[in-house]
Amino acid sequence: MSVTLKLFFSSFVVLLCWRLFRVGRRPRDYPPGPPTIPILGNLHLIPKQNVHLQFQTWAREYGPVCSVMLGSKTMILLSDDQAVKEILDKRSEVSSDRMDLYMGQTLASGGLRVLLMRYGPSWRMVRRILHHRLNINSARSFEPYQTLESQQMIYDILKEPESFTQHVRRYANSLTTATTFGFRVPVYEDHHFQELFEVFGEFVLLAQTGVAALLDYMPLLRFIPEWMLPSKRRAKAHHRREKTLYRYHWDKAKANVVGSEKPNPSFSVGLVEEQKKNKFSDDFASYITGTLLEAGSDTTSNTLIGFLCGVLLFPDVQRCAQDELDRVIGKHRLPCLEDQANLPYIRGCVKESLRWMPTTVLGAVPHALTRDQYYMGFRLPKGAGLMNNVYTIHNDPTRYPNPRRFDPQRFKDDDQSLFEAATNPDVSKRDHFTFGAGRRICPGIHVAEQNLFLAISRLLWAFDFHCPVDEHGNQILPDPTKITQGFVCAPLPFKSIITPRDAGRARIICGEWEQAKEANLTPDTMQWRIFPQ
Repeated sequence: MSVTLKLFFSSFVVLLCWRLFRVGRRPRDYPPGPPTIPILGNLHLIPKQNVHLQFQTWAREYGPVCSVMLGSKTMILLSDDQAVKEILDKRSEVSSDRMDLYMGQTLASGGLRVLLMRYGPSWRMVRRILHHRLNINSARSFEPYQTLESQQMIYDILKEPESFTQHVRRYANSLTTATTFGFRVPVYEDHHFQELFEVFGEFVLLAQTGVAALLDYMPLLRFIPEWMLPSKRRAKAHHRREKTLYRYHWDKAKANVVGSEKPNPSFSVGLVEEQKKNKFSDDFASYITGTLLEAGSDTTSNTLIGFLCGVLLFPDVQRCAQDELDRVIGKHRLPCLEDQANLPYIRGCVKESLRWMPTTVLGAVPHALTRDQYYMGFRLPKGAGLMNNVYTIHNDPTRYPNPRRFDPQRFKDDDQSLFEAATNPDVSKRDHFTFGAGRRICPGIHVAEQNLFLAISRLLWAFDFHCPVDEHGNQILPDPTKITQGFVCAPLPFKSIITPRDAGRARIICGEWEQAKEANLTPDTMQWRIFPQ
C-alpha cells in the first residue's frame, strides 16, 4: 500500500471516529440538559418505567426548556405553560411535524397511522376531515349514543359492581365504535373489542422497546437484516394483523353507509363522502377510523378510572358532588347533558380528572420542528422532537397549588369548555394540557368532554364509592403513583366497594335501561333498531 493511500485511510478512520464520538453531544447553543456520553447521548439515562418522573426531575434541574440527546436525535422538553403556548401553539406552522419513528410508523403501521404521520399534504387532509367531522355540532348529534351507553354502564355496575373497570371500558369502547362506525359493543367480551386491546398493547410494546428507540435514533441500524433483528419481522406481522382488524370495521361500516338510505350518524358517513372526493384508499380510511377507535376507547376509560381513584382517595369530593347533584337534579331522574351549565362542580370533576391523572403523561407523541427556532436564547434545531411534558406542567405548584390533591374547586370560576380553555390566548386560563396543543390537538375533544361529563355525573348520582378494608379494619387505598406504561396511562388495578345510594335510584337505573332497550335496540343483537331524531 502506497504512503499516500495509507495516509488517506488513516485520515478517513480518524475523521470517522471523530464524527462518531460527536454523535450524542449537546451543542453549546442548545437548551441545557443532563450530561451526555458519546454516541448514546442520554439514551442510557432513560428509565424503562415512569419516564415522566425522570423528565420532571430534569425540568426542575435544568429549567422549563431543556434538551435530551437521544443518539443522533434531540428531544426538547417543554415543561411549563408558556413554552407550550409559544412553541406548539403560536409557532404551530413549524412545530407540527413528527419525528421519524421507524419501528412504530414505518414497520408496525405501514406508514398509515395518523397519530404518527409526518406533517404534509396527507396529514393536513386528515386533520381537515377530523376537525370538520368531529366539531361541536357533530358531537351534539351523538347525544343518543352517549345517553344509552351511560344507561347501560350504570346498570351493569349496579348488577356487577366488582367488575366496574370492565363496564367502564365497555362504555368507552361502545361509544367510540358508535360515533366512529354507527354500531355498538353491547358486551365486554366482544371478540373484536378484546382484539383491539390486544393489538394496541402489542403495538405499544413494539413502539416503545429499546430496539425501537435504537432504530429511531440511530438510523444506520435500520439496515440490519430481519434475520438478525427479529423485531423488524414481528413489527411487519403486527401491521398485517392490525390492518385486518381495522379493515373489518371499516368495510362493515362503509357497506352499511353505502347500502342504507339513512345510516346511523357516525364519522364513517362523512368519511365515505371524503373518500369519494379525495380518492384515498380503503387501507388509509381504515387507519383513520382505527386511530379514532384506539384513541377514544383508551383515553375515556382511563380518565374515568383515574376519576374513581381520586374519589376513593378524597371522599370529600364525592360528598360535594353529590350535594350539588341532589340540589340541582334531585333523586327522581338521571342527569343529562342539558344539565352541564347548572353543575359547575361536576364540570370541575371532569377538568380535575384530566389534570390529576392525565392519560398522556408525556403528551402522547412528541411534535417535531421543520426548521430551526430560537427560544429563551437557545437554538431548537430542525428535526428536534418537542415533548409536551404534561405531567410536569400538571404538577407545577405555582400553577396548581397542592397539585397531588384531587380538587375540582380549582375550576370553580372556569365556565369554559375544554376546547375553549385549550385555545384561550391567555395560557394561564387553560385548564390542563392532556389533549395536546397546536395543530396536533386532539380533534375528539368535544365528544370526549360530553362522554366524561355524562359518565361522571351519572356515576355520582347513582352510587356511593368506598375503599375496601383489610382484616384489621384498615382501608385499602389505591396508589395513584403506580400507573400503567405506554402511550396512554391509567392507575394500576384497584378495588372499590360500590353501592346504590338508595333503592329508589336503583329502580330508576333498571327502569331507564329496560325502557331504552325496548325503544331503541333489537333484542337479538342489541344494536340500534331505531335511531332517535
